[in-house]
Amino acid sequence: MTAEQRQFLLTAAWLFVRHGRPQRARVLVETLVEEDPRDGVSAAALAELLLADGDGEEALRVLRMADFPVELMRAEAVLECRALTMVGRVTESKRRWNRYLEFRKGSARSWVEE
Repeated sequence: MTAEQRQFLLTAAWLFVRHGRPQRARVLVETLVEEDPRDGVSAAALAELLLADGDGEEALRVLRMADFPVELMRAEAVLECRALTMVGRVTESKRRWNRYLEFRKGSARSWVEE
């Protein structure tokens, strides 16, 4: 599948969500993730849909298989923290967010403490 085709399917999925059809969006995004589980953009979209359905474990699985571009580093951290919290792993979620802040700001500038 070409980059343009992937972008078209992601856009179609977004439109389905905006118009109250998240299950249709999920089918499209699941197809993209099945074809390339390492695509961080598709993984983030699927994780968001899974979290909306209350499936934190599956969201974690999808997120951990993907490679995220630098531009999506924050989205990856937020989605992973939400999924960890959803499955009851709150301490791990806090640690994950702290790791993101330390990477982004440096440990001396991070204002969050464990």
